[in-house]
Amino acid sequence: MRRLREAGMRPTRQRVLLAQLLFARGDRHVTAEILFNEAIEANIELSIATIYNTLTRFTKAGLLRRIMPNRSRLFFDTDTSIHPHLYLVDEGILINIPEKLLFAQTPRALPGHEISRLDVIVYIRRRAADI
Repeated sequence: MRRLREAGMRPTRQRVLLAQLLFARGDRHVTAEILFNEAIEANIELSIATIYNTLTRFTKAGLLRRIMPNRSRLFFDTDTSIHPHLYLVDEGILINIPEKLLFAQTPRALPGHEISRLDVIVYIRRRAADI
């Protein structure tokens, strides 16, 4: 509840329940469908629409980060810091790159603008010989 209040959100019952599901397991990447299934397993009755709406509100409040590696897959990251990801194309899985990446140079923002976010996603797939 404290996390919601600090983000300027009213801690409704649904938000508190979803926040507990989201943040109790540490940093991770979830989809609305993953969270919906976790809610079912925890005997929490919520519609998929409520979950999508809550995830969107959490993102706008800065509690989550949206990552969309392709047009059909949308992840929500509980770690909102700037960090790179690997997207396992064949499995549809998003994971953090464990090594710290150093960038020799980041692009400059256009005059009158600032960089609000930096996303790095490395897309990988299994080699044909390993399948």
